[in-house]
Amino acid sequence: MYGERLKALRKERKVPQQQLADLMGVKLRGYQYYEREQTEPSINALIAVADFYGVSIDYLVGRTDNPK
Repeated sequence: MYGERLKALRKERKVPQQQLADLMGVKLRGYQYYEREQTEPSINALIAVADFYGVSIDYLVGRTDNPK
């Protein structure tokens, strides 16, 4: 679920993958693995993305459909 949410938020806000990779402290390929759910982001990376988009970590990982 987190991969789908990462991709949807990124496309909705027109943010390049590289910008998110930089924000999360990973290489571009690492971020792409997150979107495909081939690897799991660290808690620090999830916090950074949640803060960037103004959503909850629970929303990012699919525990709720409410972004706040």
